[in-house]
Amino acid sequence: MFPSTDARYGGSVTATDHRRATAERNAEAILDAAAHIAESGRQLSISAVASEAGVSRVTVYAHFEGLEQLVEALVERAVTRATATIAAAEPGRGPADEALRRVIAASWEELGRHQGIGLVVAGELSAEATHRAHHGAARLIRELVDRGRKERAFRTDVPAEWLVASYFALVHGARDEVLAGRMKRGPALEALEATLTDLFVGSRS
Repeated sequence: MFPSTDARYGGSVTATDHRRATAERNAEAILDAAAHIAESGRQLSISAVASEAGVSRVTVYAHFEGLEQLVEALVERAVTRATATIAAAEPGRGPADEALRRVIAASWEELGRHQGIGLVVAGELSAEATHRAHHGAARLIRELVDRGRKERAFRTDVPAEWLVASYFALVHGARDEVLAGRMKRGPALEALEATLTDLFVGSRS
């Protein structure tokens, strides 16, 4: 009797795991579809995402309350990958000013893969939601700022939070200039590195 009961429970666990795996695959497929639509320059909507992902609109709504929540999740995924890229640039290695240049280049390279998402964010996502999505990456930049100030490589006459906020504002501003066709990627990166370096170094009192 006991073996059959265990098998029954095991079957239930297996079914639950299968449903969870299916749900995770659907969520990932939905985000992949949304990213593909955004990067191709098409209008992002729940119907378009459902069609692209090969699922029903009901399935999309089962994972995301609406378009803003979907876009926020899309940004969170992109920022998670950007955070991993920043971490791979080793912001804790070597002098802080050299680490800053590596991090800028890494951030810029990752953003270049998500230009279409950037356009969607500008039209669909609130400033508060954008801030939440960037939390992980902001933490790494803050750690670099704190280290640079301890080394007397970065300025201390403005709040650390201001330097972190300015970092992301300038990176996204440079991306917007490229998206608008006003700058090429190479010159935009050069301008970004020069501006952020001057901003972070400043007067190191």
